[in-house]
Amino acid sequence: MLSIKELVEENTGTLKFSWYLSDSFGDRMLSSIEDTNTTAADLIGHLNIMHPQRVQVFGVVETEYFQNLDKTQTKHYLETLKNGSVPAIVIAEDIPPPKSIIEFCEINKVALLTSPIDASRIIDVLRVFLTRRFAPKTTVHGVFLDVLGVGVLITGESGLGKSELALELISRGHGLVADDAVEFARTYPNYIEGRCPELLRNLLEVRGLGLLDIRTIFGETAVRRKMSLKLIVNLVRANTEFFERLPMQEQSDDILGIPIRKVTLQVAAGRNLAVLVEAAVRNMVLKIRGIDTLSDFMKKQSEAILKDSKI
Repeated sequence: MLSIKELVEENTGTLKFSWYLSDSFGDRMLSSIEDTNTTAADLIGHLNIMHPQRVQVFGVVETEYFQNLDKTQTKHYLETLKNGSVPAIVIAEDIPPPKSIIEFCEINKVALLTSPIDASRIIDVLRVFLTRRFAPKTTVHGVFLDVLGVGVLITGESGLGKSELALELISRGHGLVADDAVEFARTYPNYIEGRCPELLRNLLEVRGLGLLDIRTIFGETAVRRKMSLKLIVNLVRANTEFFERLPMQEQSDDILGIPIRKVTLQVAAGRNLAVLVEAAVRNMVLKIRGIDTLSDFMKKQSEAILKDSKI
């Protein structure tokens, strides 16, 4: 759940909201997307009595339309908004609020907000904010990196060297998003965004060295605020049984209901895992483009065997 007051406080810097009436009217709650089986688009929009339960935004067009209604139509609109428990009304572009709207908000204790920003921009910003706020979330143990522009999550048992591998990748010019605890959110149907908890931002724990401030050591370009998760690299011990040398089927792990491509790398002395991770990312990009080296090889091998059999 989210109150109008919280919505305003978290977006005032961008949308420059002002309380036209008392901010005590901001205690009304917006329903969670998950609870109501709706989307962020259903929680805020232009003036529309088909959706009286959402935050109503008045731009120039909406204000002119509302002011041209006769008394009967105005009364009908306001009654519909009242019955729909409208949580707030936003007047965009610093337009003076219609007198009937001011009176309606005062009587029914509905938050009335103004902003110098245009209505479409307000709606776009708040829809993105609400989508992220109410998105399904999970926290995963691992290290999340930007490798060649791809969000890569490194997982595996403790002591396998995930942080050391991350440090080497960072030294090779890649970026750290989060270490140890990675917060993932499904902000769109097929999009998972990973971020770092505020307390751990820019920090990487390496055995023997302790906590390293990656931003201070390597500079601003060595850290990222967020990335889209595209690949999981799972580290396993070299003596792991049933390790598939040439996986015939593509591996994946389910994160928040979305299958994420996965590769498994054995940790052994002398293996350059950083180079292997970079190669895994490049290979994934090729597969997305329709180039599958293993499948191409198997096809050529089958053709060669068939050709030899005819000789």
